[in-house]
Amino acid sequence: MNLSDSTTLVLSVLLCFFVGLFFYGQKRSTKYNLPPGPRPLPIIGNLHILDLKKPYQTLHQLSKKYGPVYTIKLWEMEAVVLCGYEAVKDALVNHANEFSGRAKVPLMDEVTKGYGVIFANNDNWKLVRRFTLATLRDFGMGKETIENKITDECGFLVKKVRSYKGEPFDNYMILNTATANIIVSIVLSHRFSYEDPTLVKLLNIVHENINLTVTPAAMMYYAFPSVMRWCSTIKNKVAKNMNVLHEFIQETFTNQRKELDVNDQRNLINSFLVKQQEKKTQLYFSNENLTALVTDLFVAGLDTTSTTLRWALLLMMKYPEIQRKVQSEIEKVIGSAEPQVIHRKQMPYTDAVIHEIQRFGNIIPTNLPHVTTQDVNFRGYLLPKGTYVMPLLTSVLYDKDHFVKADEFYPEHFLDSSGNFVKKEAFMPFSAGKRSCVGENLAKMQLFIFFTRLLQNFTFQAPPGATLDLTPEDGFITGPLPHKMCAIPRV
Repeated sequence: MNLSDSTTLVLSVLLCFFVGLFFYGQKRSTKYNLPPGPRPLPIIGNLHILDLKKPYQTLHQLSKKYGPVYTIKLWEMEAVVLCGYEAVKDALVNHANEFSGRAKVPLMDEVTKGYGVIFANNDNWKLVRRFTLATLRDFGMGKETIENKITDECGFLVKKVRSYKGEPFDNYMILNTATANIIVSIVLSHRFSYEDPTLVKLLNIVHENINLTVTPAAMMYYAFPSVMRWCSTIKNKVAKNMNVLHEFIQETFTNQRKELDVNDQRNLINSFLVKQQEKKTQLYFSNENLTALVTDLFVAGLDTTSTTLRWALLLMMKYPEIQRKVQSEIEKVIGSAEPQVIHRKQMPYTDAVIHEIQRFGNIIPTNLPHVTTQDVNFRGYLLPKGTYVMPLLTSVLYDKDHFVKADEFYPEHFLDSSGNFVKKEAFMPFSAGKRSCVGENLAKMQLFIFFTRLLQNFTFQAPPGATLDLTPEDGFITGPLPHKMCAIPRV
């Protein structure tokens, strides 16, 4: 190594040292009082102690040492982690307004630009969320019109599953298509065939983007966005995929605008286009907001429901005695008729099994990050406005104070000694408070009708010699590992 190289190396080390000292040595104003947590290292913070493939597991474990409310440092950013039902409810429900902000996630924020409902804030979020809830309700969320769409789609799904004639197959794409068609019917008044190349392309784009957001490259982008946006290719990949989805959505609503009838609003896009004509809200009902909103509904409604259904069928294969009990209740209450939402109250065991599938499946363990909208006194700490908050849903769904066999699949969590269904406060798969899932009621309806219709028509088994693994896959949405199943016709 020559003198020039040695000098460069020394200067680089010194630069890293002083940058680390700057971040590590920063003191927050004594006015604020963040909860204690693990001691961070320069620059990387507490990143070295996290399992980067399953960070929610490390975050949950740390609560045993630091309590239900603690601070962790990820690179230069401090985040308050909330663990357990009591702490999460206290923040999201008892202090709903103060914890209702959405934290800016660099990669997603640059792609969504604050539009839509998931990553939006302030008045934009409030108005778009209010519109979405009202419109879904008007189009029958939780009512017969949507139920009919789900029932019709079940017919297509059963026909597709039956076509495999009991031979092993992967259910990933067909369950995604079935749930996607429900969202598409509400938003676009359309359904796709299971082999439609347009839908297959859109589904692949959505899943690729979800996978990209949890890669090491994405982690680096979150840590150093001001640097990485100039040298990382991940933003371009995510943006390119998003542009394809946006182009499809924009073409759809452009065509619908040409045929718009304010007296015959057939779907959510129609309703949004009508809102665009009202001067008092024109600022928020822009084309950009419409594109982002439809994207949010498509992505969120698609992957969460289909992932839960994949867990449902895997768990029924793993526990055939539970599957038989569900089928027995279906025979007793529904018989050969088409399942309807009204049947659910007469089927406590099936209801308990579905709830336990959602709890055990734990498909969004970290939740989406929140941010405080104002200074807030919370459990003896003064959190400043803009504090990054992580309400850890896995710590609620696996809270042993509320679920006696939290680490097991145990439908009796939701049954009393007489076999009646029992609600659990700590059942929080859709989050809670002002940022809870806007499609919660729709998801519940889909899960019940799809699940009962499938078990009414088939018994699900593992292929000969296959081992059923309940280990969740890595990622923001934690579905089952890839597997195949056999659907043996019952009727």
